[in-house]
Amino acid sequence: MIIAIDGPAGAGKSTIAKIIAQKLGFLYIDTGAMYRALTLKVLDEGIDIENTSAIISLAHKTVINLINNPDGSLKVALDSKEVSFKIREPRITKYVSDVAKIKEVRQIMLKLQRDFGKRGNSILDGRDIGTVVFPDADKKFYLDAHLGERANRRHKELHGLGQKVTLCSVEADLHNRDTIDSTREVAPLKKADDAIYIDTTNLTIEQVVQKVLSYLK
Repeated sequence: MIIAIDGPAGAGKSTIAKIIAQKLGFLYIDTGAMYRALTLKVLDEGIDIENTSAIISLAHKTVINLINNPDGSLKVALDSKEVSFKIREPRITKYVSDVAKIKEVRQIMLKLQRDFGKRGNSILDGRDIGTVVFPDADKKFYLDAHLGERANRRHKELHGLGQKVTLCSVEADLHNRDTIDSTREVAPLKKADDAIYIDTTNLTIEQVVQKVLSYLK
């Protein structure tokens, strides 16, 4: 069984997907983490974010793996090195949408994501899971929330990771990512026609989890 969860940054996709995966005993696949891992490598190697051909070449030579830990957390490996925390740095967040909008990069990641999904019962979260990666997913959800609420959530998350960023800068970054993600030519962020829409703005994590589970019974 494949469950797809799409939506903008900060809507709660990863949090909800991880909990649901644990409850159901499914594999959890964070597709955004894959793009973040590649973005980390691009920046660490000093490649200009506008140098599309160099980024594509790097993507072909990059090995990304996602490992589900027993406690429900996800280990992200980049060329065999764990980068689970590094990929959450503000510099990665700033440029990940620029890397993710490259057509050839998405094609490379698409194959990898589908391969991960074929390992068994899986729940994937991202921007184009229900529209492109697994258009025939058994269940599709689209989580959304007001920009201000999403910014608050991401701000708390980053502070929890020890990153000192202002709420204003977080909101500006999210707005910028929303624009890039929803207007890119290839696999833009959008709700699949058959996806269940859930506005998480005024809902607790547990309320969203129960709402999703109610559709899976």
